[in-house]
Amino acid sequence: MAYSCQLMQESPLLGFPRLRFIHLFVLLLVGLFQISSGIVGQVSKSVREKALLSCDYKFCSEEQSIHRIYWQKHDKMVLSVISGVPEVWPEYKNRTVYDIANNYSFSLLGLILSDRGTYTCVVQRYEGGSYVVKHLTTVELSVRADFPTPNITESGNPSADIKRITCFASGGFPKPRLSWLENGRELNGINTTISQDPESELYTISSQLDFNTTYDHFIDCFIEYGDAHVSQNFTWEKPPEDPPDEKQTIPFAWAGSDAVKAIIIFFIAITVIAVIAAIAIIIFCITVKFRKHSITYICN
Repeated sequence: MAYSCQLMQESPLLGFPRLRFIHLFVLLLVGLFQISSGIVGQVSKSVREKALLSCDYKFCSEEQSIHRIYWQKHDKMVLSVISGVPEVWPEYKNRTVYDIANNYSFSLLGLILSDRGTYTCVVQRYEGGSYVVKHLTTVELSVRADFPTPNITESGNPSADIKRITCFASGGFPKPRLSWLENGRELNGINTTISQDPESELYTISSQLDFNTTYDHFIDCFIEYGDAHVSQNFTWEKPPEDPPDEKQTIPFAWAGSDAVKAIIIFFIAITVIAVIAAIAIIIFCITVKFRKHSITYICN
């Protein structure tokens, strides 16, 4: 798209620094009531990242001398560009990069939580002896602090066959919501607490869950904050059943090689005893028969 550029002389009043800033704020306040166009945008970033906020306005470089660009957050100035020369306010110095070529956008570096809010770009053009508002854009900047992966710990046994676990995470923003899930079904947690540090504005959240230990469980601790989330899984396998009491079992009902050996030895012993007994009976019968035969022979 081609731009038709016609240079115009800047107002002599702006040559004096003090009057320049007075005139700047007056024009800015008046201009807010003379909006000719506006675009609302949204940018979501994490702490320590970079946010690019676009004014979404184009004009040729030759027109810089007749344009003023103001970026402000709510009612506080961020930066201004007058005759192509940017000036950054103290709170944003050393972490603001202004980009004329990219729709008069600026990048805010090293984001902190207090950077979140509504930013407004106001474009004024010198026409008919005064500056009038030609364009206005608002951008909503959301800044979050990412929670670390939650930590799940065992917290004792409130009663027989019931175990309690605790899920904990700290250092995130915005305000979180914690859910206990198993197979896609939400469980009822207990003792859920959410606290916020008044200085850092970061949140801490914890919650507890009781479950029956006689079943296997695959439980998720799911924490949502803004448009992000973190989760942690907890797996529980039911303990093996205790073996039966040996004193209450009948003989030879045990399982294992020792029982088999005992049974084999028992039957071998019975067999040997039976064989010995049989041999003894046979010998006894032969002996008795032989004696009778001997007595009959003597008597004859």
